[in-house]
Amino acid sequence: MTMEEKVYKSNKISLELLKQLKDAEMEISQLQQYIVDLKQRIAVYIPIKEDVVDKKLAEYINNYPDRSKLKIMFMRESEGVYQFGSKRVAVKVEKDNIKIRVGGGYLSIDEFLDQYTPQELEKLERKDPLKRFSEKVAVQKTIVNNGVREGSPEEAPPHWAEEWDPQLESRPSEQASPCDASLGPGQ
Repeated sequence: MTMEEKVYKSNKISLELLKQLKDAEMEISQLQQYIVDLKQRIAVYIPIKEDVVDKKLAEYINNYPDRSKLKIMFMRESEGVYQFGSKRVAVKVEKDNIKIRVGGGYLSIDEFLDQYTPQELEKLERKDPLKRFSEKVAVQKTIVNNGVREGSPEEAPPHWAEEWDPQLESRPSEQASPCDASLGPGQ
């Protein structure tokens, strides 16, 4: 075998190996995309097998295109009855569509989510004690000695502290309670 033949053969093998490497990289890329797709489709709601409404609701939730918008979840209480945030709702399936009872009628699940998700999120934010406390601390300003200082509610004196005068307060034994007056003398 001549030198040219050896170079030709090694170049041919190199090209074949490069082609196999490119094919493997393409397959890896496809598998990675498949994994991403599978992760997005992981069930977040597992239905009760015998419940038609629960199965349909699970199908809707698990196939929802933008799951980040599903911030409030449905919690099954009994057949056809679910908790959605602070709201208890009746759910039914009619002609393969999910309907949710609101007032005297029904809304489609999309209409219901558009209308009630913002309300329920707002209720959750109002109930968040950490958020409420941090807002109070950020806003609260107390006037002390003609100066303004910011402080937490724990640092601020109670609103009654400046008004209370122990000399003006009578002793408990000298005070008559309203129920004592109703008893009359000697009772």
